[in-house]
Amino acid sequence: MADDENPDRSGEDEFQELLRNLLGGAGGAGIDPAQLEGLSRMGVDPAMLQQIMGQMQAAFTQSAAAGGAPDGIDWSGAKTQALHLANRDGLGITAGDRTEFDQAFALATLWLSEATTVSDLASPPVAITRGQWVEQTLPVWQELAEPVADSIAGALTSVLDEQTPEEMRQLVAGAGAFMRRIGGSMFAAQLGGVIGRLSLEVVSGGDVGIPLMPDGVAAILPQNFADFGRDLEVTDDQLALYLATRELAHARLFRHAKWLRLHVISQVTDFARGIHVDTSALEDLAARFDPSQPEELRSLLESGALLPQRTPAQEAALTRLENLLATIEGWVDVVTADATARLPEAPKIAEAVRRRRAVGGPAEQAMASLVGLELRPRRLREASAMWRAVTDAVGAAERDSLWDYPDLMPGPGDIDDPAGLIVRLRARAAGEAPPRDAMDDALDALLAEAAADEAGDGPATGDGPDGGDSADGGDTAPDDPRPV
Repeated sequence: MADDENPDRSGEDEFQELLRNLLGGAGGAGIDPAQLEGLSRMGVDPAMLQQIMGQMQAAFTQSAAAGGAPDGIDWSGAKTQALHLANRDGLGITAGDRTEFDQAFALATLWLSEATTVSDLASPPVAITRGQWVEQTLPVWQELAEPVADSIAGALTSVLDEQTPEEMRQLVAGAGAFMRRIGGSMFAAQLGGVIGRLSLEVVSGGDVGIPLMPDGVAAILPQNFADFGRDLEVTDDQLALYLATRELAHARLFRHAKWLRLHVISQVTDFARGIHVDTSALEDLAARFDPSQPEELRSLLESGALLPQRTPAQEAALTRLENLLATIEGWVDVVTADATARLPEAPKIAEAVRRRRAVGGPAEQAMASLVGLELRPRRLREASAMWRAVTDAVGAAERDSLWDYPDLMPGPGDIDDPAGLIVRLRARAAGEAPPRDAMDDALDALLAEAAADEAGDGPATGDGPDGGDSADGGDTAPDDPRPV
């Protein structure tokens, strides 16, 4: 059938040609005025369509330049933005800084070996710049934020589909991938900004509490060291020794407990995958959104307004994560305190570190708004008290053995009341069977039930081989090797 015999088909071809022209040239150059008049008859604002297509064209061009798929999320913008903020002051690390922290790490290594049986690192600790911290931690940040980025990008695509009139959906079917690209790229840029600002605050690789640095790497950021100690009224050498010891303890723990890194990352990503974007906020924005003025979308991303209240499942996941982080940092606290007992100002520095972790800096708060996750160990003092009680009761070797396997690690109940944990450790050290608990009773009951089912004494009834009423009346078969 000819196009002039099918007006709908003719209009679709005309619109598709317009899209090609708009995407093919900046600002819609070369579009026939008659085509623009046709747009008006279709109820489409030509100027607004040109702006939208200009944004899509830019997003597509950036994607192609970065080698990314048009419907994927290009994280290169996050790296660019983060490094721009991290390196903007142009400061580096002086030879004096490196010497100072090399000496602090050397002495901290000796002190730490007296306080824990967890072995030393395979590679020497280092002093790094803010930009190097960004480079080395960005892969982990990307892994943690990717579920949220996917959710936001998917929500933008969904809202576009719902807001498009039925008669135009086929015409703009390809726009969904571009909108997903725009949303994902904007989120990546926001994430890069947060990471860049965070690089101006963190003092060490383990400062945030999660394993951001590569496995077995301990690092200090001298550029941020002076800001941290400015109001503490302690000498630089004592502060450097304390922070170096704490950083080494954190890195040693994750190197020793190979399973722990994946355990923490999995807890964070499990929480993030449960995040669903508030599409009503996006729909409200879509009604007035100007692609050439994306500040409102950026503001929504930064404020956390797109992330609704947590579900009960997310609250439970967050509680598990907080207990895990508190357990890790509580151990680091106690080991660091024992190793730095020679430092007169160690208690003052320790209290400053705890307050800093409890409150968080501006960049950490921005990360919480963007990803919906606060990486703060709310039970740090209780966890530290547990590790102190265990250390005093059974010594460092038995205490550190709790990190040998995941099922040995203390749980929330142990933080509440470490007495039971101490009893178990003492019994194990003496070669005695540990006292039974509710978990043991439940496991025995489960095994007994399974054994009964295996022997044919289970509660199952009915016809056939599974129900017990077989054709021979359920008697044991002649060739059954079991005793009758």
